[in-house]
Amino acid sequence: MPYGIVAVAHLTGLFTGAEWLASPTKGLLMPALLLALLVSIPARRGEVALWGGAGMLFSWAGDLLLSAPGEAGFIAGLGSFMLAHVAYLVLFLRPLRTKRMPALALAFGVWWAALVIVLAPHLGAPLIPVAVYGLVLGASSAAALGTTRVVAIGALLFLLSDTMLAFKLFWPGFAVWQQDLVIMLAYIVGQGLIAVGAVRHARRSRAAVAPPLPSPAGAGRPVS
Repeated sequence: MPYGIVAVAHLTGLFTGAEWLASPTKGLLMPALLLALLVSIPARRGEVALWGGAGMLFSWAGDLLLSAPGEAGFIAGLGSFMLAHVAYLVLFLRPLRTKRMPALALAFGVWWAALVIVLAPHLGAPLIPVAVYGLVLGASSAAALGTTRVVAIGALLFLLSDTMLAFKLFWPGFAVWQQDLVIMLAYIVGQGLIAVGAVRHARRSRAAVAPPLPSPAGAGRPVS
């Protein structure tokens, strides 16, 4: 599907250092995923389409804005991604919720506190925006534990991507082999799994409320 093609092209560009390929394909990722969601989902006016689509649109804006130079672009991109996680938070708590959040969700509070404590000495002015963003990201990831396994894994990969990005931007000397590739791979797979889980849930919900098909003429009549 288009999302997979764009994703492979983007990751290939990152791996080979081909900026001419990596840069434009980054801006095509979320539109391709949104198209896949809207084509695959049974009800395009339902909550899954609304909140899932909003999350992808805000993520798309975040991808574009974070690529802009300067602190203004970073803050605007951070705000866009925060709105994306707010949309996903509603998606996870409302239409995709299948069970109560387990006690494991409390671990995201520990993750948030540790992240802020470790990075605070290096953040400077962006401390408060980054802390607020991390809080929303953690809440969204925790809420995903109350959905399906596919969605939860997707949300955790999204969190992993953002955590690595935070260390890349603010932790002096942070370096991982092909870190841009790893960050974007976790982001791409995470977003894709959230979309797959949302589509599967919407289809199951639609099938559960669909009226039964009428029986063929003469079916069930006793034979005389």
